[in-house]
Order: sequence, then structure tokens, then C-alpha cells
Amino acid sequence: MPLRKNVRFYETAEEAERDGLRACRRCLPNGKDRVAEMCRFIEAHADRPPDLAELAARAGLSRFHVQRAFRAAMGVTPKEYAEAFRVRLLKHTLRDAGDVTEAVYEAGFGSSSRVYERADTRLGMTPAQYRKGGQGISITYASALSPVGLLMIGATDRGLCFVQFGESEEELSVALRREYPAAQIVPMGSPRPAAFEEWMSALMRHLEGAQPRLDLPLDVRATAFQMRVWKYLQTVPSGEVQSYGEVAAAIGAPRAVRAVARACASNTVAVAIPCHRVIRGTGELGGYRWGLERKRALIDRERGRRAGK
Repeated sequence: MPLRKNVRFYETAEEAERDGLRACRRCLPNGKDRVAEMCRFIEAHADRPPDLAELAARAGLSRFHVQRAFRAAMGVTPKEYAEAFRVRLLKHTLRDAGDVTEAVYEAGFGSSSRVYERADTRLGMTPAQYRKGGQGISITYASALSPVGLLMIGATDRGLCFVQFGESEEELSVALRREYPAAQIVPMGSPRPAAFEEWMSALMRHLEGAQPRLDLPLDVRATAFQMRVWKYLQTVPSGEVQSYGEVAAAIGAPRAVRAVARACASNTVAVAIPCHRVIRGTGELGGYRWGLERKRALIDRERGRRAGK
């Protein structure tokens, strides 16, 4: 520890800098202000997102420290933030623009092909379909009684978009229509398509303990941060739990604990994205949109199967 006579105290980092001191490059005491400024700069240049070198020059930091400070504050890298901002801007522009091409370029995308490449993982549908509020999207659904209650799954031709538990088919169908209000939603006919049958069977085998790992095609809408959280959750083994803080640290955003909790709460495909495996650091269950009793049952069943091996 330094001698007391060699230590000065300041109310703010700005006061210290005015006294000729340099901010610590490890803890970045004024990093949040710099990150906020970088966010504004990125948003102002959506047509040409700045690279790390440009952001580093503006912030007076190295590229390494820019990347580190930005991810610590925002939970994503500058590149991911720029991408998410442009997609968010596109969503608003699609509502008002004269046509899709106009909206694509106004949102800063250099070509429509780049948007369609990202449609499956960012919009959950193509720009034209999103502009019309999801019109043209066809979702079929079916329900079945699982070991932890009634389960309904909804799917597009690209994969599962809805996997939720409920007390009745009516309740679940209302939730499905609330999630996709402008889509064409119809019950699954008979006989069911082979792919749909396999998805439902895989979910049931998983809940019954016969298939510990799920690998199902998903068609979900998500921000860049949500997608990182959800992809990581799919790597957490059955029978294990992690805290929100551990998940945040694992994806490189240790301060984004609340954002991780929000991402878990936004999950619309239960079990396929196993948000039930995330609990509070105190050991308490935390939240679960399908009920804490069901969350406890899912965890206990998985731990029981793991212990029995």
C-alpha cells in the first residue's frame, strides 16, 4: 500500500484528471462516460459503423481497452452493438418507409442481401414480413401432456418459435397469438409433418429423461445480447445450474447480471433454451415465466437423472 502522504483523494475522476493525473487503464474509472460517447458516435454513423481503431482514437485508449470497457458496460462488443442498433433502426423504418429497399438503406445497410442474411437470427422473419407486422408468416401449433404439465409448441417452416407450458390449451393459444399477433396461426393438421413430429418427440424424450441434450432448429427473434445468452444456455449440461452472475461472466459481460436475467425472462422457447438452469447466486430459484414449481421440478428431474447415471 502507498504511504498516506503520497495519496490524494478526489470526488470525481474528472477532478483528478484536471490535476494532471491519468485514469487507470485497468479499472477505467471514467469508462462509462466514454462508452456512452462511443455509443452515440456509433449511432450517428449507422451507415458506416466505426472500427475499433477509430473508436480507440476518439476515446484515447488502446483497441484492447476499448473492447474491454465497452463489453463490460454494454454486454456486447462495439461491432455487435452497431449491428443491433441498425436492426433496431430497420424495424422502426420498415413501418414508415415507402418500400423495403428504402428502409434497408435508411437503416445503414449497404445492401438488402445483408439484411436477409441476418433475418433468421435478428428479425425472426424477412424485412417485408416484419414491415407488415408478421403478415404472411404461417405458424402451426399442437399441444401434448408432458411430465411437467401441458406443453404447446408452435413452429414456422424454419423451426420452433414457441415452446411454452400452461394450464390449458386456450391459455397457451392466447399466449401464442399475443406473441405473434399478425401471423397466420392454425392448429396442426393430421397427420403431422414428419419434421414437426420429430421436434415434439424430441421435447418429450428430453422431458422424460431419454434424451439429455436437445438440438432443435429455432426461429426466434432476439437482440445480439439475448442471442449470446441463449446460445450459452444451450451449452449448460442437463442437471447443472448456474447463477445469473456466472452466465454473465461466461459470456464476457460480468457486470450484465440484470441483462442476463432479462434475457432469460424473454425466452419464448422453454426447454429448447434451458433458462430454467439459471438461478440466483444465493441459491434461490429466481424467476421463471412458467412458474417456480415447474422450474424446481425441471431441475430436480435433471439432477435425479444425472445422479442415477
